[in-house]
Amino acid sequence: MSDKIWGPAVAGGVIGAVLTAVGGYFALQAAAPGIVRDALIETPEILVEASNALQTRQHAPTIEANRDLIETPYENSWVGAENPEVIMVEFFDYACGYCRTTKPEMPNLRVVYRELPVLGQTSVLAARASMAASRAGKFKEFHDKLYSYDQLTQQAIAETLEELGLDPRIPESPEWDAELQKNFDLANQFGPPGTPMFVIGDRLIPAAEGYVSYKRAIDAALKGNG
Repeated sequence: MSDKIWGPAVAGGVIGAVLTAVGGYFALQAAAPGIVRDALIETPEILVEASNALQTRQHAPTIEANRDLIETPYENSWVGAENPEVIMVEFFDYACGYCRTTKPEMPNLRVVYRELPVLGQTSVLAARASMAASRAGKFKEFHDKLYSYDQLTQQAIAETLEELGLDPRIPESPEWDAELQKNFDLANQFGPPGTPMFVIGDRLIPAAEGYVSYKRAIDAALKGNG
């Protein structure tokens, strides 16, 4: 397993949910064309809300059944509040450009990072290095430093480890491979794994939907609605 490269990311959850919502729209359109059309023109966000509601209904049971596994970080692979009101879990890959831009900072929020290296062998090396840093209590320092490089390379990984006083040779570990396999097993329960993927409360937010989507999910979790 140590030399395994996990396959390419495919983000299909959002597309499927939107298509389902659109299908519902056309059914209503046939029954009451004028009313539905006018409503969607005035409030087009209805489709987004319908998509979100459908995804929540589909994924909430799986999230609840696996909540401890999803929300419990590896070592200290998390940032944010010590006693959070909401936990946001991000499945990520250091080679993923969208993951690089996702840095939520909100009061009473903890972000748990789960390694999901889907973009090649360098991503796998970065994930192992990240877990080595996490075990040493230096996850955040490693995370921020590695993202300061324009591109993910083996040299960038080694330099980051060395700067933190850690072994730059990135040793293999059955423990780390088991952690990666667990993350892939969790992600696969929601469809083909892709990054970034967020779990907030009872909601799954696949791919890079942006700040507005996960801010809504955080607000809903704070209100106890998912």
